[in-house]
Amino acid sequence: MRRLKRISLYFFSSLLLSGCLGTKYLKEDENLLFKQNIKVSKAIDQEDLAQLYAQEPNRQFPLIPFAPYVWFYYWGKKSYDVEKYEAKKAEIAGKYSIKIKEADKKRKKEKLERKRRRKLAKIDKTIEEGNTLMRWGEPLAVYDSGLTQSTIDRFDLYLDSKGYFHSKIEHKTSAIGRRINSTFIIDEGPAYKIDTLFSQTGDTAITKLLNNTEKKSHLTIGENYEQANITKERERIDLLLKDNGYFDFSRQYVQFEVDTAFRESHNVAIKTQISRPSKRSHHKVFHVDSVNFITDANIKNIPDSLRTTYEYKGVSYRYFDPQYSKKVLNRRVFIRKDSLYSKSRSFNTQRQLANLDHFRFINVNYDSVGGKLIANIFTSPLSRYQWTNEVGINVTQGYPGPFYNISFKKRNIFRGLEIFEMNGRIGIEGVASVSGAEDVYRSVESGINASLTFPQFILPISNSLKEKLGQVNPKTRLLAGYTYTNRPEYQRRNTNFSNTYSWQNSRNTSYQVTLTDVSLIESEVDSTFGVRLDQLERNGNRLINTFRPSLVTSMSANATWNFNSYGLNFSNSSFLRVFLESGGTTLNFVNTGFLEREALEFYKFYKINVDFRKINPINKNTTIAYRVNAGYAMPYGENGILPYEKYFFAGGSNGIRAWRPRRLGPGSFVEIDTVTNEVNYDFEQPGEIIFEGSIELRKNLIGFIDYAFFVDFGNTWTIENDDSRPGAQFKYENFFQEIAVGTGFGLRFDFSFLVLRLDAGLKVYDPSRPEEKRFILNEGFYDAPFTRDATEPIIFNIGIGYPF
Repeated sequence: MRRLKRISLYFFSSLLLSGCLGTKYLKEDENLLFKQNIKVSKAIDQEDLAQLYAQEPNRQFPLIPFAPYVWFYYWGKKSYDVEKYEAKKAEIAGKYSIKIKEADKKRKKEKLERKRRRKLAKIDKTIEEGNTLMRWGEPLAVYDSGLTQSTIDRFDLYLDSKGYFHSKIEHKTSAIGRRINSTFIIDEGPAYKIDTLFSQTGDTAITKLLNNTEKKSHLTIGENYEQANITKERERIDLLLKDNGYFDFSRQYVQFEVDTAFRESHNVAIKTQISRPSKRSHHKVFHVDSVNFITDANIKNIPDSLRTTYEYKGVSYRYFDPQYSKKVLNRRVFIRKDSLYSKSRSFNTQRQLANLDHFRFINVNYDSVGGKLIANIFTSPLSRYQWTNEVGINVTQGYPGPFYNISFKKRNIFRGLEIFEMNGRIGIEGVASVSGAEDVYRSVESGINASLTFPQFILPISNSLKEKLGQVNPKTRLLAGYTYTNRPEYQRRNTNFSNTYSWQNSRNTSYQVTLTDVSLIESEVDSTFGVRLDQLERNGNRLINTFRPSLVTSMSANATWNFNSYGLNFSNSSFLRVFLESGGTTLNFVNTGFLEREALEFYKFYKINVDFRKINPINKNTTIAYRVNAGYAMPYGENGILPYEKYFFAGGSNGIRAWRPRRLGPGSFVEIDTVTNEVNYDFEQPGEIIFEGSIELRKNLIGFIDYAFFVDFGNTWTIENDDSRPGAQFKYENFFQEIAVGTGFGLRFDFSFLVLRLDAGLKVYDPSRPEEKRFILNEGFYDAPFTRDATEPIIFNIGIGYPF
């Protein structure tokens, strides 16, 4: 009887899997590649090897033996008829041929021709790649022993490139019904290490350069042999020589000889050889004979002889209109007459001229005809006046709303490559009320600001220092602005003045220092919200002061490190931002009596915020993203508070998504409504300390739709005890027990021009609950008084873009 049950269960599970995995589409002599595994020591990166599979199993849902992409593919294949598409293609071609023939205007003919090409290209794509469902899906992964051998060959080449020349690869398969599990067992053997390094150049000058930069070499005695390091070393030598005058040098002259035959066991000798050029006995060093800078290279049909030539510090400027300051341009040109040719200086010249935002293109090339090296810089100016309009949808605190931006830009306003900008914005947003968690209210925010940006530091420093600073893209920005916010609880008007210095030490590192940031804030509060603030004040909380007429002054510094273009691609990239701010610093040195006479609140505080983000791709369809954000803001003025905008808040679509926007914390504080005897989520909860983080697994679902599983954690705290919010104070001995945890699932719709995000967050650990009931998955979702209705444990969020 038991045996009969096992047979029945096996038959049922096999039948179920055949439908879920698509094995019903297999032919009689075919099997399905179900799983692939690699068994190898920790010395070898399994993820690198996994990228080399010549054949991969069909993608499945995590933990579920279901291959939806196979289902999509064969569903689409049912309606895939090549003859039908070919007939449609012929019909469209004939239809548009008649229309083009009948068109009486050239422009109309060209428009019809473009439409015909576009439609035919779309059908050609369908014929070659399948219809939309087929492109979203994937055909069944039929096990192929030939592709298995290709995988073994790839693994072998990879191991050789890592210095494992005696590796052994064994392959085994196991079958369950018509499903094949494939396992690659790798014994990499001993790693070969670099024992000897020497070079042969035939040129004492090149030999000296190599010896002087030996510490920067990617080849080091004692390290494992790696083919990738030889490629890096070839590129390093190529750039080294091109930065030291060898204009016509190329990487093809750099050769490496690897010898393992006559060394001791598992050692490698590498010889670096620089070949001689075919037409000379040695590589020639070039000096720049002259530098020409044409500022308006896009102007045509005018004789070049009509251009004016002006010599400034060794650079010959040529132009029809003398619209740019030669002094400022010269600070972004690093190619100098009689200097050694340098590829890096040429690239930096191009990059820093582009950073001015005045030129449509910048082209730097060299003419070596006649044995002389002439540097030519060609630029094409952008339009001096520029208007920009933008209409879109913004999502703040999880609710969408329309906005409209308009901006005006005038370049070169004082002929010193300055940029003047005016920007206006109005947005109507749906926001969670400060005094109501469930209702969505209309919030109107509008503002206008004007800024003037100089391509240098406006500081009393010498011209020689300004020329050196030109390599770090220095800018000074003066800004004046006005912002009006109208929310159900308050109206707030902010008049702001600031001046900021910014620069970049490298392509991925930027800095900003704001020496002066002054805001004059006026507020009007709603009566209901006013009652709440009065109640807090009676309990010792002085949040009401932040809604009185205020003067906020501060100095700040912001450093950003962006590695491998974080946010622009999904390769292994990371982002680190450190923000420091000192509020009211200047008020420490002046008499503040006049502010008190004017009944103005003023603030003195310190603030630091560190934000780290990282994207780590697992494979072409899967990435893991991480984020950690920590901040500390300490008021030290007599009023003991921060400006409202300077507080930290937790919860919402870009934070801990299982809590409503700005409602989490602080600490273990929980407010119980005396009328309903339920937790009151009606009010925002500002804090002076924040610690939060997220881990998110992102995978492609189908086409432009991705999905994600995430875990968020964190909370906010106050520095001092707050009698109105018991449990809010940060205490080192128990803050770990007050870190909230939420998890959830989300969908991302990638429309290329924007990413629409839908997330559902589920509370897992709630520090506001009694200690024995904080893991709410164990104790249930609906424990009173923490849940007002059936929707509270799961919070839905809408966002534009990725959360981090």
